[in-house]
Amino acid sequence: MSSTVSDPCFGINGAGIAYREFSCEYPQLEPFYFEFEKNYDPIPLLEWMRYHSMIPVYAVILYGVLITVGQYAMRNREPFNLRRLMAFWNLALSVFSWIGMFRTLPQLLHNLYHLSMRDNLCMDSRETIASYGSGSSGLWFLLFVLSKFPELIDTFFIVIHKKPLIFLHWYHHITVLLYCWHSYVTTSPLGIFFSVMNYSVHASMYGYYFLMAMKMRPKWFNPIIITIFQISQMVVGVSVTLAGFYYYKTDPTCGIQNENNTAAFVMYGSYLFLFLQFFFGRYFKKKGGKKQKSV
Repeated sequence: MSSTVSDPCFGINGAGIAYREFSCEYPQLEPFYFEFEKNYDPIPLLEWMRYHSMIPVYAVILYGVLITVGQYAMRNREPFNLRRLMAFWNLALSVFSWIGMFRTLPQLLHNLYHLSMRDNLCMDSRETIASYGSGSSGLWFLLFVLSKFPELIDTFFIVIHKKPLIFLHWYHHITVLLYCWHSYVTTSPLGIFFSVMNYSVHASMYGYYFLMAMKMRPKWFNPIIITIFQISQMVVGVSVTLAGFYYYKTDPTCGIQNENNTAAFVMYGSYLFLFLQFFFGRYFKKKGGKKQKSV
């Protein structure tokens, strides 16, 4: 990472954009960060992703085909029993999400403390890259985006175990992958909000799935807690996008991208509706009715 004599936290990324490495702002945290995190330059991969915009589209098409083929192949077969493999997978995603949360949440809190909500939501592309797109927070935001590809494997376990594959599950996986890629390549200022929320929810959610797969769930831990976490994420997501619309309409200097913000609003709005539907259908359906399976 480049630096100056006057400011050792100062760096320049591949696009010539100056930024301050987050961990350097807080010396008590810096020993817990690796050099490769501090030195992360987003520009090479960002440019590559911009020139390969069809990759997420191809991925979700292949995902849909494999779901259809997989369900057809399993129609007359007994379900597989890969609970331990599934448990390991969920544990890996939970650990990854906990680390991602601890790497991105401090950056978001730092930004909210030093900047107004308007300034956080109205950054232009260069400001976004300088604010959280470079260095350690930039690396973990990128990993958040790329994690949406391996998370598609969740559906593999549902199919081979012949569990009900509800619309919310596959719709969520498809739309979040497409949105995250678009959010990254357009350097949306909303990205830090959504990555922190998603990391935080997934840290608990996949940990819960691990305990369920290992049949180790504590009796006191009600699964309704996970669903409430998920719904809370959608409420915050809708609220942030509404705030984005307000600044976009009232402040001509606001750098928020209306296209990306609209996509986020539609995505989070539909998730909120579907998760509420799931919530009431599973936990408050009248006795005798068939409850829905967890997402």
